[in-house]
Amino acid sequence: MSSAATQRLTSKRQTLDEAYAPPANFLEIEVVNPITHGVGKMRYTDYEIRMRTNLPVFKQKESNVRRRYSDFEWLRGELERDSKIVVPSLPGKSLKRQLPFRSDDGIFEEEFIENRRKGLEQFINKVAGHPLAQNERSLHIFLQETTIDRNYVPGKIRSA
Repeated sequence: MSSAATQRLTSKRQTLDEAYAPPANFLEIEVVNPITHGVGKMRYTDYEIRMRTNLPVFKQKESNVRRRYSDFEWLRGELERDSKIVVPSLPGKSLKRQLPFRSDDGIFEEEFIENRRKGLEQFINKVAGHPLAQNERSLHIFLQETTIDRNYVPGKIRSA
């Protein structure tokens, strides 16, 4: 056996321009700015979803939409039904916090909203980071359309 077969590969040193260049592919999603709307039984909280990417599969490279918990449930249901991926679970519904006659603000308490925000951010980053999920039309609608068309035709996105 020749010594050439076991020689170390010589790696090219990275230049400063390469080291500080934008990453080849990135997808950043933040769930921020929770706002509670309405009163009484019509009360709900929604969250701003900020997305930045350079992945070719996404039409828009930046988007901002507002979503409520039920929209996350919709996305999860669509992905479970239409895709081949194992969809992570959402942060819990916290049914006890929705009971009447509580001494606190229940699901509208700041600490609960912040914990849910963190859980929703983890969920959407796990889902959107999955290469198969990135081709699902439901994910694109969720991240980039102002309103969710619940009558959309499920299917794959064709890469540009």
